[in-house]
Amino acid sequence: MGEERLQKILSQAGVASRRQSEQIIVAGRVSVNGTVLTELGSKADIERDHIKVDGRLIHAPRRNVYIALNKPNNTVTTVSDPQHRTTVMELLHGVKERVYPVGRLDYHSEGLLLLTNDGELANEIMSAATHLPKTYVVKANGPLTGEQEQRFREGIPLSGRRTLPAGLKLIHPAENPWYEVRLFEGRNNQIRLMFNYFGRLVEKLRRVRIGPVELGPLKPGEFRYLSADEVRKLKRAAHAGTAHRQEAAG
Repeated sequence: MGEERLQKILSQAGVASRRQSEQIIVAGRVSVNGTVLTELGSKADIERDHIKVDGRLIHAPRRNVYIALNKPNNTVTTVSDPQHRTTVMELLHGVKERVYPVGRLDYHSEGLLLLTNDGELANEIMSAATHLPKTYVVKANGPLTGEQEQRFREGIPLSGRRTLPAGLKLIHPAENPWYEVRLFEGRNNQIRLMFNYFGRLVEKLRRVRIGPVELGPLKPGEFRYLSADEVRKLKRAAHAGTAHRQEAAG
């Protein structure tokens, strides 16, 4: 396999995302052949070197695993929680591989969450610049006006930066209507903040699609493994976003 950066090795081994792995390294929690390394440029060979995180030897993943989970309400999208709330990891009964969440869903949000031990793909999906579309169904405490809907689609200022153009479609007119929202970025609480900008509160939020992967008939708390075709399409979509970003930067 040859030498690679430590954060990439940790990510590929399913320890954490690449960004989280960088924090783990800087914190002095990683050793290579008995020597603690804290420089982010440090390299190692997972097949030749003894790499430990918190004293635990890590190995290259035997196989890459890709999971779609229907995250229920009142669940945190983390590997562990200091407040002892239920985490999504507690729902993965029978999964032997060490996987971690790709991105996040807020505590009270529901729906599609991907988990994997493929650190490279996870990194591409979570990159804000990849612009992998994500689709949600949202229940608001009141309807938006036609003008507000158009402004929502065109982008609004949030924290001093305008949101990217978004998809918005009224799918169930009512006193508390349902909307379909399609985002190409993923700021914290973005949909709730966008509706709040127009004086509306989000009562329910469920993600139903990430790129080409759909939530489907999964019930809250249930999960399934992605098919080979889904993985292929997801990689293609993520790679396309990365390539477009690199082309634009170059």
